[in-house]
Amino acid sequence: MYKHLFFDLDHTLWDFDRNSAESIAEIYDTHRLADRGVPSAEAFSEAFIRINRKLWADYDRNLVAHEYIREHRFPLVLGALGINDTAGCAELNTDYLRLLPRKAHLTNSAREILEHLHGRYRMHIITNGFAEIQAVKMASADIAHYFELVVTTQSADAKKPDPRIFEYALQASGATVPESLMLGDNYEADIQGAKAVGLDTVFYNPNNEQVAEPATYTIQHWQELKAIL
Repeated sequence: MYKHLFFDLDHTLWDFDRNSAESIAEIYDTHRLADRGVPSAEAFSEAFIRINRKLWADYDRNLVAHEYIREHRFPLVLGALGINDTAGCAELNTDYLRLLPRKAHLTNSAREILEHLHGRYRMHIITNGFAEIQAVKMASADIAHYFELVVTTQSADAKKPDPRIFEYALQASGATVPESLMLGDNYEADIQGAKAVGLDTVFYNPNNEQVAEPATYTIQHWQELKAIL
């Protein structure tokens, strides 16, 4: 039934939270944040992941610009931990962007399912991340060879859930709607966005998030995809 599979990258295949936590722990030590009153690397990581996820959700909804995220996330994290001195936050962000994309952890069984699907389907990425960062992530995790096309916000001049990014991906890959399937973890950006152009969808939902309208398929673990594809 399907010939083309379109995957989201962050949180779907590439384990953003684990990779981010490792990067944040290194920054915590390198920048001696304990001396500035940050109680632990774990507390720093938890606050960062929570705030960064909220900022990216706002970005998806066109509430903030990408530059706003880079400028404000570390001051917001320190503020959430009761630290008002935000000196050096630009250096924290620079180090984070250097460390993060070089991490290689994938979500549970993601590599196994990609290997299972490779050669059976034409596979592509649709991501709201930026091309240079996403390319390093995919190379670090050794998954770039699975995918024919990587569609980014820059290449499509649109970001999920805007239908234009999905339309661009279909056109650039030579795929049609009936033969294509979108797979992602973000219900609003990946699932609702893809449904708006008529695509069937797989909601990768390891945390059993409750949603109003179900995707075509919902899975909590990648091994469940074998019953669909």
